[in-house]
Amino acid sequence: MIGQTEVAARPMEAALYLVATPIGNLGDITLRALETLAGADILACEDTRVTRILLERYGIRQRPTPYHEHNAAEAGPRLIEALETGQSVALVSDAGTPLVSDPGYRLVGQALEKGIRVVPIPGASAVLAALTASGLPSDAFLFAGFLPVKDGQRRTRLSELTAIPATLIFFESPRRLADTLVAMADVYGDRHAAIGRELTKRFEEMRTGNLAALAAHYAEAPTPKGEIVICVGPPEEQAVTGPEDIDRLLLSLAREMPASKAAAEAARMTGGQKPALYRRLLELREGTGD
Repeated sequence: MIGQTEVAARPMEAALYLVATPIGNLGDITLRALETLAGADILACEDTRVTRILLERYGIRQRPTPYHEHNAAEAGPRLIEALETGQSVALVSDAGTPLVSDPGYRLVGQALEKGIRVVPIPGASAVLAALTASGLPSDAFLFAGFLPVKDGQRRTRLSELTAIPATLIFFESPRRLADTLVAMADVYGDRHAAIGRELTKRFEEMRTGNLAALAAHYAEAPTPKGEIVICVGPPEEQAVTGPEDIDRLLLSLAREMPASKAAAEAARMTGGQKPALYRRLLELREGTGD
């Protein structure tokens, strides 16, 4: 049975492998991921102590090397040099899919600039786990990462996302959850939302309701433990008729997507013509200096 026998190392093609690891339950690991962790010449990770727990669970004889936010400037070039000399490098985060809220994207960019092959090894993701269990629309979603710590900046960021026609997904610290939900209720009104906590772990919890009810619950409840994912449902489509409404919609959409796509989305929402909306967006950007 896997987990009770040692995973054999096999020779691998020189490439940068982005390996998704479990977000809690160590059983949520793919066979391909295990083979990659065992076979790579170099295993780079955020925290060697965390990664060793996974390696020991599956009998993988690897010595991980640290690659994280604080040493990326020094460790990154060394990894690129190893790749250029024909070695294989596997990159993992502490949990979930690499590059999601970690500095791995810099390494990927450096590898692509050098013509080095980058291979994704998909698997666990807290974003998708929360979305699929939230009961909210999943046909379109936006992962917005962590919000600013300061309340004013947090509310500004939330306001920028108001018109996005998709489920919004955030990571949040347990100690800031209550304050963030208050801000969300103020900015987004009575939208439905879901809070995912300790996903895939023993005390996994999904709590759903409108933002005001969730804010009230966590204001009274003890500070939760574990990692938090917040999913907020999309806005209800409202009639956009006046020129000022359309301008606001265009600018809001353009903050999160290219101008052409923003114009197309605005056309879908308003019934307007994409070329005209695109020209108007360019005019607005010239007027604001964006």
